[in-house]
Amino acid sequence: MHAPLNLAELRPGFSEPVRDSQSAFRALLTATAQPGTVVELGKALSPPSGLNQAAAAVLLTLADQDTLVWLEPGLRGGAVESWLRFHTSCPLSDQPEHAAFAVLVSASLTSGMLSGFNQGDAKYPDLATTVVVMVPDLHSGPALVLEGPGIENVAEIAPEGLPEFFWSERADLVAHFQFGIDVMLCAEAALVSIPRTTRIQFKGE
Repeated sequence: MHAPLNLAELRPGFSEPVRDSQSAFRALLTATAQPGTVVELGKALSPPSGLNQAAAAVLLTLADQDTLVWLEPGLRGGAVESWLRFHTSCPLSDQPEHAAFAVLVSASLTSGMLSGFNQGDAKYPDLATTVVVMVPDLHSGPALVLEGPGIENVAEIAPEGLPEFFWSERADLVAHFQFGIDVMLCAEAALVSIPRTTRIQFKGE
């Protein structure tokens, strides 16, 4: 059962929905086409507690009434759920394997969680889940080297707050071409996209 909408406490979405969503969409295209590139989006947003600006902008831009979204349990039943339902009309899924988008906080990641999301299949690889992970920072963690389509030579990122098993489990999921999950890391109003085609290793390995 959905939590009742509390309109009195509902935070606003985009101030100019058409223009702002178009701007955010262009930023997301850039991030996806150039994995490892940090883009800014949603800086003017004031989302509810538990949702940072970049993650909020992703959802406002890409989620609609036909988009199944899975929220980690800590984000369900409160202000984030109400805000998302009001501004996007997206249905929420209790089953991560059915979700087009999953939203979670890096501190809530547990071993094996990523395998529960949709990996796509031979007929519909595009049905794989995009996992939106909110992290404290994109520059203060262990250095990672990215290679693959859209990257000239290599790219480097250093997201903070992700356990080491996150990267090894992601590598296992994307080992077979076309299958796996896509990841968007969000820190405040900054985002970096990591498609399933991107190869990652810790710097120095």
